[in-house]
Amino acid sequence: MERLGTGIGWRPEIADAVERMPGIDWVEAVAENVCPGHLPESLERLRERGVTVVPHGVSLGLGGADRPDEDRLAALAERVEALGSPLVTEHIAFVRAGGALTASPHLEAGHLLPVPRTRDALDVLCENVRIAQQSLPVPLAVENIAALISWPGEEMTEGQFLYELADRTGVRLLIDVANLHTNHVNRGEDPAKALAELPLEAIAYVHVAGGFERDGVWHDSHAHPVPRPVLDILTDLASRVCPPGVLLERDENFPEPAELERELGAIRRALETGAVEHVKTQLLEAGGAATRRAMAGAVGPGNGDEPGDGDASVRTRGARGAEGELLAGAGAERPGNEPEDAEGRLLADAERPGEESRAAEGRLLADDGAGQRGEETGAVGATRGAFDLPHPSECRAARERLGLAQAALLSALVAGTPVPEGFDRVRVGVQARALAAKRADVVAKVAPELPVILGEDYRTAFLGYAQTHPMTGGYRRDALTFAEHLLSAGRPGDARARRELREWWLERSGPSPRSRRPVHRLARATRKVLLRR
Repeated sequence: MERLGTGIGWRPEIADAVERMPGIDWVEAVAENVCPGHLPESLERLRERGVTVVPHGVSLGLGGADRPDEDRLAALAERVEALGSPLVTEHIAFVRAGGALTASPHLEAGHLLPVPRTRDALDVLCENVRIAQQSLPVPLAVENIAALISWPGEEMTEGQFLYELADRTGVRLLIDVANLHTNHVNRGEDPAKALAELPLEAIAYVHVAGGFERDGVWHDSHAHPVPRPVLDILTDLASRVCPPGVLLERDENFPEPAELERELGAIRRALETGAVEHVKTQLLEAGGAATRRAMAGAVGPGNGDEPGDGDASVRTRGARGAEGELLAGAGAERPGNEPEDAEGRLLADAERPGEESRAAEGRLLADDGAGQRGEETGAVGATRGAFDLPHPSECRAARERLGLAQAALLSALVAGTPVPEGFDRVRVGVQARALAAKRADVVAKVAPELPVILGEDYRTAFLGYAQTHPMTGGYRRDALTFAEHLLSAGRPGDARARRELREWWLERSGPSPRSRRPVHRLARATRKVLLRR
């Protein structure tokens, strides 16, 4: 896997600051916010300097019951080509449900929702990932997501689910350590256990982000500083493997550039601490192996004598020799030589994966009680690999079952239908309110005129509208539908505000923008009247 280094999420609000930041090896841009024919000048300048740009998709819905949309895949591939990216990333999530597969209304979540860790969901996800891989010109990596709610009847842990996904498809993994922390707080899942179960060699890079806790629920906001527990998980990961890249995500509430640089420094220190622990572990393992070899060699063939004091010196020399070799291989400081850069030495050379470690992971997963299909558990089931795929009819049935389950949950979240059996009703309520709040925030961003026209009434009016109008298209369509809803009800009450809202809606609802010149608008209206005759 290509080594990326340390990066930061590129956002228009901090574009200038990112260009000036020292030590930025690469950036990640939200794919849907990039127009291939009109790349932002900031991204162009970064590319000219040799900074890698990775597109990060949020709308494919690879974990959904439907096959990935061909147009969305083509658009993602176009962005990869425009940016000259070495890989592209998406999420293990569903973002829409309903439609023809379930004969129910099509619904959009406007958010990344968790996939049930079941065999049905895994089969569907694997097929969707393969479809995406065939359509994209570069390797695909998929990200674990944060969740407020848990699916009932799950059959695997997160680590086991990701292990099988990578094993069956060859897809790379984007591990978000902030999401591991979120799921620890919200779902009681152990981050260390998840890391122990992951196929570490499949990691493409790592996300780090901040959030906040309210009423016992952790919100993955990407708008707050990175907390210590998230950095500790990053250190734990770095003690197991040297990740090819690590990236700081920040989407809102951007601080001063100096604060972002301090967070990047904290990330580098967490990586260095983990790398040191990784080397220490290797030293202990190498020393133990050398001692065992020395003990085996000290007892002559067939003499059966107990090793004496002389053998202890042999063991010591063997262990020290192995330690010396490992330190030399890791680029450790030697007498008479200048010490190398600690971070570069440890991060570049600490990782020494092998078949033995992979086998150990497999044994750990096999022994840990994964969900069953017959007698399969954990990595044992993963050995089916790409050569034991579900029959197409089985996958079709799995899609239908998954589609019904996801449509029922999403309908409860955005349309107010009853919460499906087995879900925590309180948590579903928290998630529903969070989705509505996010929807109001995003509409205010894509249509910033609406909060200006409506003033303080914007948020209350939008949340009331959202209760009875689930999102069925994108956020821009949602903004237009919201304006139509208000105008049809004779709102807002202020005549001037209502007139401004009507003008805004007319300007954007047609196939082409309305001219700002009255004479042109009159000519267009006259033409329409004449064409009707």
